[in-house]
This record gives sequence, C-alpha cells and structure tokens, in this order.
Amino acid sequence: MSTEGIFILSIASIALWVIVSKEAVKPSKEINWWKMIPLLSAGSLSTLIITFTLFQSLFS
Repeated sequence: MSTEGIFILSIASIALWVIVSKEAVKPSKEINWWKMIPLLSAGSLSTLIITFTLFQSLFS
C-alpha cells in the first residue's frame, strides 16, 4: 500500500475512533448501538490494516 493510502486510512481511522469515543461516553441508555457496532467494527478493521502494513514495512 502506498504512503498516501496509509496516511488517508490513518486519518479515517482517527476520525472513526473519535466518533466511537464520543458515543461511548454517553449514558448507556442513550447509546445508539446500531451506530456503535459498525463504527467499532470499521475502527478495529482499519487499525488492524494499519498495524499489519506498518509491521510489513518494518520487516521487508
């Protein structure tokens, strides 16, 4: 993956985690779980991709 692609994915991942954290600080009765679950999944996937790519670049 190119450097620009990693940079864009990193910015998107940061934005996702900011949205997740804003949703997570709400009281449990007000959390929109239909919004939270996809955001958590997308954030986790983007973090795994970034981590894998960075480790791959370290060892190649």
